Amino acid sequence: MCLGIPGQIVSITDEALQTGVVQVSGVKREANLSCVVPADGDLESLVGSWALVHVGFAMSIIDEEEAQRTLQILAEIGELQEELDAMQHSA
Repeated sequence: MCLGIPGQIVSITDEALQTGVVQVSGVKREANLSCVVPADGDLESLVGSWALVHVGFAMSIIDEEEAQRTLQILAEIGELQEELDAMQHSA
């Protein structure tokens, strides 16, 4: 099953390519941020934000409460570990 999981944007790696590092439960991975670029184009303003990440793309910005609630539910049903393992193996 493929699903989006919440991750926190921790840094911007390439403004021209619109990429950054997203951290999910301690695992850091490069992600494309082009779907969540603010209207003013300021990628740095995304650092610290939570995003729903799917196959290497930050698909939408979500609030931290929603992110934490979703991570808890995923952990409870065992899906989170599978997704984290997949992220580590594809990096």
